[in-house]
Amino acid sequence: MDVVELDRLQFALTISFHFVFPAVTIGLAGLIAIVETLRWWTKHDVYDRLSVFLTKLFAITFVIGVVSGIVMEFQFGTNWSRFSGFVGDIFGVPLAAEGIFAFFLESAFVGVVLFGRDRVGSTVRWIAGLLVCFGTTLSAFWILVANSWMQTPAGFKIVTDSSGVQKAQMTDFFEAMFNPSTLPRFFHTMAACWVVGAFFLMGISAWYVLRGRGSDVTSFALRMSVVIAFLGAGAMFATGDLQTREVQANQPVKFAAMEGVCTTATSVPLDLIAVPPSQGCVGGTGPGIAIPYGLSAMSDLDPNGVIKGLDQVDPSLWPPVAETFMSFHMMVGLGALMLLLMVIGVFFLWRRSLEKHRWWLWLAVAAIPAPILATELGWMTAEVGRQPWIVQGLMMVSAGTSPSVSATDVSISLVAILLLYALLFFLWIYGLTREIRRGPEVGAEVAPVTPAAPIDALPASRAVSPSKSDPSGKKGR
Repeated sequence: MDVVELDRLQFALTISFHFVFPAVTIGLAGLIAIVETLRWWTKHDVYDRLSVFLTKLFAITFVIGVVSGIVMEFQFGTNWSRFSGFVGDIFGVPLAAEGIFAFFLESAFVGVVLFGRDRVGSTVRWIAGLLVCFGTTLSAFWILVANSWMQTPAGFKIVTDSSGVQKAQMTDFFEAMFNPSTLPRFFHTMAACWVVGAFFLMGISAWYVLRGRGSDVTSFALRMSVVIAFLGAGAMFATGDLQTREVQANQPVKFAAMEGVCTTATSVPLDLIAVPPSQGCVGGTGPGIAIPYGLSAMSDLDPNGVIKGLDQVDPSLWPPVAETFMSFHMMVGLGALMLLLMVIGVFFLWRRSLEKHRWWLWLAVAAIPAPILATELGWMTAEVGRQPWIVQGLMMVSAGTSPSVSATDVSISLVAILLLYALLFFLWIYGLTREIRRGPEVGAEVAPVTPAAPIDALPASRAVSPSKSDPSGKKGR
């Protein structure tokens, strides 16, 4: 394996591992913001205890994500020096903004929510919870700005420095930051992360119910996460359609590989399940299930619409066709299964029988990694589908590596990273398992709470008390 392939393998490993943690923390931060708002508004202790539990899970995941992210970012200077030199003028702004305005914002205020809840007022703690959510969202935005510019570069010009090396120089800040793919990718990624967080909490809450550890906290957490997961799963499809249309408009070769369209044609069917095409794309996709005229109808709102195929460019500029096709269709398939699970869950919630269907609860536990896997497949579709470009239309992957780094150097560092990530993953699972086994502080061991019962209407044995951080109930909102 040559140095370029090793560099690609190492970066694929680090980004795939690291991306798990931002996805979980962004989703958990959104849940913390919702629960903190309910706590601040109602003063009910159930929301206080759930917020503390969620914040502990967030903090464990956040710490592991920071360490894995540092390893990932070092590669820009070690393995991809020519790429870093080419995009440095563009990437400097979003990466600096992510570190200064987003990372420190979320890391500082998660400490207030977790450790300062008994030392600050109710309103300050609520604001801190909102700022944790805002910080994670802002962090995701700036990272996606940088990555989206690699997909659809805009607002720049190519200049040559005194040593004869070309690089991209920013000419329009807003055009570069809000390039054609920024907002569609941002909205789709945020919807996916909210689903990750909701499935995470839903599965944990379902596990408590199955183990006979139901309480006021777990009952509310299960119901809330089902609703958010249902809405998020629907938003994933809506924003995913928006992003796919953007890819078709700005990266038609990637779109053709995603859909397995080898030759430009009209009235193209939509493959639901199919054997992926070969790299030579001879004969198109293999046997499968397809909707006649479906792709043309969805893409152009015309069943006879024209879809550009891979034949529009030289085969040397094709991405790995089978990998792009499979990752995209597996992502969509997982999304459909998650949405189906949530439709059933919402139906049971409406029927006030959610916690009675143990088979559904077991599926909820088993589905915890499903949205994480879907986000990984989506990221794989975006990155593999852009190959062989590292910056679409401007720089090839092979031109972005570090000339002074050998294959042996990369191999040694790859082994070291594998060992480090194995340790980090063990520590993450250990920390989560320990916290989940301990569980949220229990106010009352209760039977499942019916969805229709408002919190103030619960029987006395299931009533909640004012926040422990405010026993008098006098702190202002």
